[in-house]
Amino acid sequence: MEQLINLIEGCTGNDEKCQRVFYEKYLGYVLKIVYRYISTYEAAGEATNDAFIKIFRSLNKFEYNNSVNVERLLLGWMRKIAVNTAIDYLRESQAHKRYQPITELPETDSNYLTGTDERVLYKELIELIKKLSPAYRTVFNMYVIDGYTHHEISEALGISEGTSKSNLARARAILQKYLVKNNKDSLLCFT
Repeated sequence: MEQLINLIEGCTGNDEKCQRVFYEKYLGYVLKIVYRYISTYEAAGEATNDAFIKIFRSLNKFEYNNSVNVERLLLGWMRKIAVNTAIDYLRESQAHKRYQPITELPETDSNYLTGTDERVLYKELIELIKKLSPAYRTVFNMYVIDGYTHHEISEALGISEGTSKSNLARARAILQKYLVKNNKDSLLCFT
């Protein structure tokens, strides 16, 4: 933990070497969070870099009392910045073009088989989530994966709590249809 504290202190002192090490160490973590919200890898990369700019600018405000929990606290703090940056990026992109809600389920690439007893792997679930409209995907990620309440989501996105609940319910219904469809497709292969 002492190394991490020294790394954080180096970053707050604008030490480029420390910032590079910090960036390389946590790039995957931040990118994974951002990529859940933003549908393309290139756009997620841009938003991730924006998140790191915010992280470096405000790292001097990061507080930790106990050096034992530094990394856990740091990851939670960075997660919040990553989520907010992804939401900001979505807002900007929505201001430039309008998104239509999903009315029909898109075709899914089904190059894997899932039996009724098997669980959908995390990566496969994320790919299904990425097929949701930005509004549904954002609320689903914030509520189910990142643990935000509907009140926190409504404040962060500037929507009502009812809209947050509705978007979550619709996202879940769409994902259930995806999963049922994939399950039926795999069962058809065995009959």
